Amino acid sequence: MIDQGAPPQGRGQTVPQAPGLGARLMRRKPVEVLVAEGGQGEGGTLRRSLGLWQLTMISIGATLGTGIFVVLGEAVPKAGPAVTLSFVIAGLTALFSALSYAELAGTIPVAGSSYSYAYATMGELIAWVCGWCLVLEYGVSVAAVAVGWGEYLNELLDGTIGVTLPAALSAPPGDGGVFNLPALIVVLLAMAFLLGGARESARANTVMVAVKIAALVLFCAIGVQGLRSGNYEHFMPLGMSGVSAAGATLFFSYIGFDAASTAGEEAKDAQRDLPRAIMLSLVIVTALYVLVAAVAVGAKPWRQFNDSEAALAQIMRDVTGQGFWATLLAACAVIAIASVVLTVLYGQTRILFAMSRDGLVPKVFSRVHPKTGAPRANTVIVSLFCGVLAAAVPLGQLADATSIGTLFAFALVNVAVVVLRRTRPQMNRTFRVPLSPLLPALGFAFCVWMMGSLSTVTWVVFGVWMAVGLVVYFLYGHRRSRLAPPAPSEK
Repeated sequence: MIDQGAPPQGRGQTVPQAPGLGARLMRRKPVEVLVAEGGQGEGGTLRRSLGLWQLTMISIGATLGTGIFVVLGEAVPKAGPAVTLSFVIAGLTALFSALSYAELAGTIPVAGSSYSYAYATMGELIAWVCGWCLVLEYGVSVAAVAVGWGEYLNELLDGTIGVTLPAALSAPPGDGGVFNLPALIVVLLAMAFLLGGARESARANTVMVAVKIAALVLFCAIGVQGLRSGNYEHFMPLGMSGVSAAGATLFFSYIGFDAASTAGEEAKDAQRDLPRAIMLSLVIVTALYVLVAAVAVGAKPWRQFNDSEAALAQIMRDVTGQGFWATLLAACAVIAIASVVLTVLYGQTRILFAMSRDGLVPKVFSRVHPKTGAPRANTVIVSLFCGVLAAAVPLGQLADATSIGTLFAFALVNVAVVVLRRTRPQMNRTFRVPLSPLLPALGFAFCVWMMGSLSTVTWVVFGVWMAVGLVVYFLYGHRRSRLAPPAPSEK
């Protein structure tokens, strides 16, 4: 394309050609540009106020709670007592990917997480696909967790004042209800915290994380009294396929370290603290998940879980024969699950913030309030969407949809770390994946294997979501990308 003010081209001169479609789809955003733009938004900047402790708590807050408080009741019927092995497999898969996340988070400490890593290494189209997966991963995860929150709220209300919310207002269509009001309420409460800014949200989350860890330790201390060796017989009744299917369902609860990486532009020393926070949180969470799952299936026959979304509270009641401990656990679970909603919703808004800054989604998502340093409009829009989704869609479908989005994004991160090692070997890395490219390759393979364990319906939903995403990209993002060449009238 020729500048309008350029002299006429003579014979023998070559007219510069606009890049072809393939080149435009593969355009990459330099790492230096990504880092230099850190924190910058429309009308303001994000504030760097988070240290190692807060980042670790964000990661634990987004991870610890969902898989064990809520989805355990859905996973046990798939794997039986071997659900403990499912947690190990999911944790191992997460570990390989967490190593890659830790290296990239220390190298490219930005809000976009795996979306930004893909943009720097594999080009815009792959980055968009990854970002679109993250929208599914985070948005649906918030909704899925919010659904389970309502179950524990009912347990708490029943144990304290002897009433429960009517099914019409405490379950979504398809699960015997009309509208899940508690799910909407918890999302709106999380929104209120986030509108106050990252520092205030992190403080609230830290308190919630302390409560949830105490609750799980309490469950193990009481639940171990009800262990029966017979409950561990026929350890793997549905075979390895059942174990992998349960692991794939549970994997969405390992979203936490991805959420920590989205805080890269609000961390005081992201290159040092993010890798440490990611690895520390994963170790703590996996150990607690396996311990609690082992106690749960030892205290209650696996066939009696029956897709309960408040399984731990019911086990406490069965073991003690009293409602007090179950009510106490339900109260802790209400707080614990709310912290998952808070931190995952935080991650969703920061992903869209980064995509908006790159021009791939509307500018409203990167608009920062000058007083709080928070993307307010972004937070309100995302919260309302997730709240309505939580109120109207059953939990099981939400959990599997989140798992496939999470696994796909993690697979791309394992590829990205190898690509960046090859293309930019001299970059400063505060953490390096050991035995690369072997461990990233294993992380990629585990993600693909677990994706294959998900149901056909989940794959169809994922395919439709990806198709919609490509339409949105080519109609909007591809043309408005900040890396797109300017139109002739703009030159």
